[in-house]
Amino acid sequence: MKDTEIIDLYWERKEQAIEETQKSYGKYCYSIAFHILHDNEDSEECVNDTWMRAWNAMPPKRPSRLSIFLGTITRNLSFDKWKYKSAMKRGSGNMEIEIEELLECVPAAHSTEDAVEAAELERTINRFLRTLPEKECNVFLRRYWYVEEYSEIAKRYQMNLNTVKTSLFRTRQKLKTYLEQEGVVL
Repeated sequence: MKDTEIIDLYWERKEQAIEETQKSYGKYCYSIAFHILHDNEDSEECVNDTWMRAWNAMPPKRPSRLSIFLGTITRNLSFDKWKYKSAMKRGSGNMEIEIEELLECVPAAHSTEDAVEAAELERTINRFLRTLPEKECNVFLRRYWYVEEYSEIAKRYQMNLNTVKTSLFRTRQKLKTYLEQEGVVL
């Protein structure tokens, strides 16, 4: 079923929308959740919560790209679950590594007032990503959006493990320079 047809089902409030979403995007959303949580049960819970959030968001939202819409919901729910489990000292993930790597070049928002700046930062980072060669951009996104391990990225792109690490280091340096040139205070 096409994305537009699935979205129409949501707008018509037909439960078939959830079934079709699961068929089309279940594995994709589960993969995102699992890379963050490293737990089958928690990942499945986040995917189910994604369908509920999508149901509650459509209408009034009409996403232009359903995959990005669902992926973002899944990713945010997974990070929330990871933060909760980490705060309760029950987590076993190593998300701190990815966060520390990005903190070198991306400032963190600390208050509600920073929301506007965060949105502008997001747009700036997206512009930066469009300047990268496709493979370099994909490697960067695999690490920092999909939270894949270095070894998974190396296997996916048939690269040496050290090449992946070096590429990510250089891309973070480029990002830092780009953000500084755009006037983002680090």
